[in-house]
Amino acid sequence: MRIFAVGDIHGCAEALERLLGILPLDLERDLLVFLGDYIDRGPSPRRVVEMVKELRERYPERVIPLCGNHEWMFKRYLKGIETEVFLYNGGESTLRDYYTEGRLEIPPEHLSFLEGLPLYFETEEFFFVHAGIRPERALSAQVEEDLLWIREAFYYYPGRLPKTIVFGHTPFPDVLLLDDRIGIDTGCVYGGKLTAIELPARKIYQVECPRRWP
Repeated sequence: MRIFAVGDIHGCAEALERLLGILPLDLERDLLVFLGDYIDRGPSPRRVVEMVKELRERYPERVIPLCGNHEWMFKRYLKGIETEVFLYNGGESTLRDYYTEGRLEIPPEHLSFLEGLPLYFETEEFFFVHAGIRPERALSAQVEEDLLWIREAFYYYPGRLPKTIVFGHTPFPDVLLLDDRIGIDTGCVYGGKLTAIELPARKIYQVECPRRWP
């Protein structure tokens, strides 16, 4: 079985369409994992949510969209919690995309999609997560804050991790490809590339983002 993982999209629906178009994906047999951050900053967050949601509905056993820190912030914004944090981190593009006739209108099926996103997906060899893990803590004991937000303490960790961790969240100039950690956020929304990786072959697929977004 092949697994394809896709890095942070951030509203870049055009790039996602082109990336999915070049993947040799057979969703009758393969798995497709999205590492979160579908929304914010880019021009079409609503369209990205719709695309990923539709894929999961068509292939519920084969498409696994994970939660990113931006989905986490958006859900808190909708509850009135730390709204300024969401706005500071590019949330205005998401609000703009969901405004209709001066009102914020989020379809119930989009809310249900966001509420149902898991924090990680695990196989015998790989651990897929948005940001990373806290090293020297058992995978079964990881906490939400680290899974969604951790950076240097994870990817600079000098020791060996229990599984190969496949993550996004931190944009790199190119794919971080180590024995036990693979970072595939290559800064699409910042004018970089949108990246997918095929596992276990570790084959990289990328498309250029048409422009840099705020």
